Amino acid sequence: MKAAQEDSFREFVEGSWHRLLRTAYLLTADHGAAEDLVQTALMRTYKHWHRIEREDAPEVYVRRVMVNLNISAWRRRKVVEHVVAEPPERAAHPDHQETHALRDELWRTVRAMPPRMRTVFVLRYFEDLSEAEVASVMGCAVGSVKSQVSRGLARLRTELRAGGRAR
Repeated sequence: MKAAQEDSFREFVEGSWHRLLRTAYLLTADHGAAEDLVQTALMRTYKHWHRIEREDAPEVYVRRVMVNLNISAWRRRKVVEHVVAEPPERAAHPDHQETHALRDELWRTVRAMPPRMRTVFVLRYFEDLSEAEVASVMGCAVGSVKSQVSRGLARLRTELRAGGRAR
């Protein structure tokens, strides 16, 4: 790789690391796994940087690599995630306890979603991508994204009602 391309890649990583890490954490729900996911995606991207840097949105490309790697990991993993009944205690200001409780409940529900639904939800609502952009990143039809979002929202509503938090 040429020095100019290495500099370009270094600048890209420095500028997008935190956003990519946030996305990876939302996909994996584990800090260590998120760092591994970003690093692996960047290693794969580095090999083809001469081609990728010319694209309009290299960060979209890296995000797609992360989603694909994460889906592959789900397929290999035989371990079932267990959701705990109560989140760990947090030191919070009394005025913010309701907000924290709601956020914890939402996060538990999102973590319990099937992998594909969780990926759609993360990209759509945490990364604020359009349905078309989510479909592009995941390599599926926009209709599939819409149905996953609809099912995910229904699941959230059901869980919030069960917890007495539906509005």
